[in-house]
Amino acid sequence: MLRRLLLAVTLCVLTPTLAHAQIYAWRDPSGHLVLSDKPKDPAAKTYAIEAPADAAPAATGTTGTGFRVTRAAFSLRAAEYDDLIVEHSTRHDIDPNFVRAVIQAESAFNPRARSPKGAMGLMQLMPQTARAYGVFDPYNAAENIRAGVAYLKSLLVRFNQNIALALAAYNAGPAAVEKYGRTVPPYRETRNYVAKITSASAAASASAPAGPPVTRIYKTIDIVDGRPVLRFTNKPVDGADRVAAADRR
Repeated sequence: MLRRLLLAVTLCVLTPTLAHAQIYAWRDPSGHLVLSDKPKDPAAKTYAIEAPADAAPAATGTTGTGFRVTRAAFSLRAAEYDDLIVEHSTRHDIDPNFVRAVIQAESAFNPRARSPKGAMGLMQLMPQTARAYGVFDPYNAAENIRAGVAYLKSLLVRFNQNIALALAAYNAGPAAVEKYGRTVPPYRETRNYVAKITSASAAASASAPAGPPVTRIYKTIDIVDGRPVLRFTNKPVDGADRVAAADRR
């Protein structure tokens, strides 16, 4: 699915008339990913294709380097998991861009990633963490993100919402942070990790468009000619049930 989204973006890059094109992505009632140059669904996510800073005039349809780029460095790679990220980030009152930055640093959005130390999946859960949060399959994106975000929230609570200390604990373990007097341990890897995620999260949040961060989808069942017809809307109409992100996958 993600490959199809990247293909669509590539086509925009190679199409001269789309100097500032937009790709809209959403899932149909069957759960299939749909891509279009028109927002035909209220739940569609928008991906903007723009020329970089050294671009030639838009009328030529070219750029100084011959390429166009998308906003948000990891937005396309994160697209397949975005509903899950937003759902669990919202549940734990964490900025979704913060979670995206952690996943990017941990696994580069590879759900099958495994470290030499045994960390697994998108958020690189250690076996003991996976067990503590009831994860049956750490390579399942829904389980991994659910547990990873919950664990990240627990570290934020433990270290009084100090993002640097929570990230240090996620990387080196909370015991290491406590050992060094609740400061970022003097490990090069950990310090680089904290700086990288903090910077990426801040940049993504600063460039995010204004407006509500969560798109809620509701479903209703109407009876048409004696047969039930499933309908979806982004408005909480009477009798509608909210569709969880995991159910839209």
